Amino acid sequence: MLVSVVAITFVIIALAEVADTSGLVTLVLATRFPARWVLLGVCAGMLVHVGIAVAAGSLVGLLPERPLEAILAVMFLLGAFLTIREGMEDDDDDDDDDDDEEREAPRTRWAVVATAFGITALSELADPSQILTATLTAQYDDPLLVGIGALLGLWAVSALAVYGGNRLRQIVPVKWVAWVAGGIMVVLAVISAISAIRG
Repeated sequence: MLVSVVAITFVIIALAEVADTSGLVTLVLATRFPARWVLLGVCAGMLVHVGIAVAAGSLVGLLPERPLEAILAVMFLLGAFLTIREGMEDDDDDDDDDDDEEREAPRTRWAVVATAFGITALSELADPSQILTATLTAQYDDPLLVGIGALLGLWAVSALAVYGGNRLRQIVPVKWVAWVAGGIMVVLAVISAISAIRG
């Protein structure tokens, strides 16, 4: 059970994050600055992001079982909608992200880390992966395991974005990933809805 919670969380969060347009910001930063410092800042930002999501999910998990299952169904549907929407908008945002990054470049490695951290922490607030992490925390009632799975999924996708995002996006269209992730979340929403109805 321990490994399955981490694995399920890893897969769902990784798929949601691949379809998320915030990954493009990581990719653009990595093309302008040293990759290892960008990745360090992004990973630190993701740690904050997961901490907030796990705390929120732990609070939601305190609800009685029936209302909790109903809320989980709605949250999974919301996550599916946001993930698919992000995946559909991904191609349109490529040029905009390039323009946004034309600002003055940070001059030291710690400035690069701080820039990557700040952009990641702000861009990930209330995005699909954060909502899903909170939802999975409430569902499994194991904040540590969900947090580990979510963090590993986010770090893996961030590393892919930094070291090979352009090539990966040419091989696997983001829209496909968004639809697969959305489909998984709809199935989880249906399961939660059935549990809420049956009590």
